[in-house]
Order: sequence, then C-alpha cells, then structure tokens
Amino acid sequence: MQTNSRFVPPGLGSGLSGFIAGMPETPIAEVAMSVFGDPDVVPLWFGESDLVTPAFIREAAAGGLKAGETFYTWQRGVPELRVALSAYTERLYGIKCPVDRISVTTGGMQAILLVCQLLLDPGDNIVIVSPIWPNITSAVKLVHGEPKYVALERSAGGGWKLDLQKLFDSVDERTRAIFVNSPGNPTGWSMTADEQCAVLDFAKKRGLWVMADEVYARLTYQRRSDGRRVAPSFLEQAGPDDPLIVLNSFSKPWAMTGWRIGWLTHPAALGDQFAKLVQINTSGLPAFLQRGAIVALEKGDSFITEMVQRCEAGRELVFQRLSGLPRITIARPEAAFYAFFSVDGITDTLGFCMKLAKEYKVGLAPGEAFGPGGQGNIRLCFASSAERLSKGLDRIESAVKAL
Repeated sequence: MQTNSRFVPPGLGSGLSGFIAGMPETPIAEVAMSVFGDPDVVPLWFGESDLVTPAFIREAAAGGLKAGETFYTWQRGVPELRVALSAYTERLYGIKCPVDRISVTTGGMQAILLVCQLLLDPGDNIVIVSPIWPNITSAVKLVHGEPKYVALERSAGGGWKLDLQKLFDSVDERTRAIFVNSPGNPTGWSMTADEQCAVLDFAKKRGLWVMADEVYARLTYQRRSDGRRVAPSFLEQAGPDDPLIVLNSFSKPWAMTGWRIGWLTHPAALGDQFAKLVQINTSGLPAFLQRGAIVALEKGDSFITEMVQRCEAGRELVFQRLSGLPRITIARPEAAFYAFFSVDGITDTLGFCMKLAKEYKVGLAPGEAFGPGGQGNIRLCFASSAERLSKGLDRIESAVKAL
C-alpha cells in the first residue's frame, strides 16, 4: 500500500507545500509584530490613513445588511456596483468603459492574485518595476511563476525614474506580463502618459500583458491641464481589447482598507474567466459591503478631496522635517502617501526599523521589504494627522541624531 510520504499530522511543521512552509514573514510584518499591541508606538508602517471610513459609506453597507443581503451573490459584483464603476471610470478619464469590462474582487490583493492565476503557468515570469509592495512577488511565486525586477533609478533631485530600455531588455521568452504600479508604493513615482504608451506598444508587439496597479491614481499632487487631480492611466492609452488589465481598490482613496473591495478593468472577453476564478477563490464579495462601495463612487469625491489635502499637508510636514536632517536624503513624492528616504550610514534598514519600533516607539517600513531598489531606504506613510506625524517625526529625529 502506497502512502503519502509528505503527510505529517497537523502541528509537526512538515508535510506542507514547500513554498508555503518556506515563505518568510515580510520585513514590514516583522517590525510590526515585534511591538504588536504596544499603545505607545506611533504606527506609520502600514499603507492606510488614520481616518475612519466616512459615515455615509458605512451607513449604506449597514443598510444592505439590515435589508438581509446576506446570501451568495454575483461572482463579478452586484450589477449596480459594476454600473457605478463603469460610470466612475468614464467620468474620471473621459473614455467609454462598458460594464462587461469590469469585475469586482475581494480587495486589490485578490485582484493581483486572480490575474496571476489567469496568466501564469509554472515557470513563466512577470517583469516587475520595483521597488514594489511585496505581495505581488508572493502572488507570482504562489502560482509557481518567477518574478523578475527592473529597479527605478534615483534622479538628480532624489526622485525616481524608469529606464524603459532596461525594462524592455528584461523581457525573455518566458515573460507573460509586465507589472507596473503607478503611482507607486513605496516611491510615489508616477508614470507619464508617453511612458505608458511605450510600454503598451511594446507589450502588443511582443504578445505580452500589461498589469497596471493604479490603486493610488486619485492620490496625486499634480494637476492636469484641465485642473483635475488624477494620475495618467493605461486605460486612457489602450483600446478595449488591448492586452491590458488594470487593478484598483477602494482601500486608499475612500479610507476603506478593512473592507477588502477591489476591481479589475479588462477586455470583455476575460469576464467569464474571472468569474470562474472568483468562484474558486471566494465565491464573491458580500453584497451588503458592495452597497457601501456604490455610495463611495457616487458621493465620495468630496471625501477624496479631503484625503488628498490631508496627505499633501502630511507630505509637506514630513519633507520639511526630514530634509532638515543632515543624514537624510528625501524628495517630495509625486503621488501616493509615502515618503521613501535613506539615512546616511544605515544599510540594514530592517535592523534600524526594529530599533526605532522598540526603543523609540515609532513604526516605519524597512526598504528591504520592497525588493530591488528598495535596499537602504525606509518608508513612512504620511496619511495621518499632523499631531500623529509630528510625534513620530520627533522620535525619528531623536534616533537619527543619536547615530
């Protein structure tokens, strides 16, 4: 009789998937868990505001719950939410975006994982512009793909720029997609429309997909010629059937990180495939939560304006305080809500962030977490009140001066 030699009773630590068993904790979580539960720590490590989701959004979700919307629902989102997302996209970018191009997901993270499941076979690779939020790396590996990185380069002013030729040269015969997060976490770098056109043209010629993470599109500090504040989108450059999948989320612009609601914009022909993947992974998002998302889209622009103003004030406060310290290199980010800076003499940013958390009671994210190009840098989320930021900055200043 044959037995499974990998099986071991639960709790004995083996017999698991080799990848899962060997998956390390992310450096961000390492720092956070080292002081988890300490109320004296100023938490600036995670990518979220200290604002609660607006009441009108919460009330809409509560209304759906009270109405008994507790059953299985549409795999790709309730029709009303997909219609609202279609109208929102058309309003934001001035393009047509039919409902059949939209699929709702359980957060931006699941959006990434679904696309990786759709596109990758074992041994395929995705070329990723880094530094980058680490979960894209884990998602690619989880489906037995290979992440390949092209790091942004520091510009003369301390900002970031992408070498397009280096990006194109990194593509090989096993590449299935190019992944771009713009505006970017952790750098705040934002891709230009011309760069997006170049990437899309290259992808079409090479038979590749473009995965565009545009979660921070509304959190930009640059206005367009018509006065709008929204970052350039690949959707503006692409036709409806081009090999483009745009990933988005409600988490950042509407302070809905805990809701876990995201969406994909894709060629209509992929709709049935995403419906199958949603069914396998989650069977869909709770309908009552989607009521809150609908109201966010229809009535939430004023809150986004407030969020951008809050983040812009935080950006300036952090820049003024940290740029005044002689050992720190920092630039104002173009978008998103992170300062990504370096401290002269600090190469082990994980160790430094652990020290900051335990001894100085301020939580930051180490650059090692964000892959190539991230080493030697530290990320601070400035989407918080001036009071919280000032307290954290006081502690950072004390730590740097003590070096």
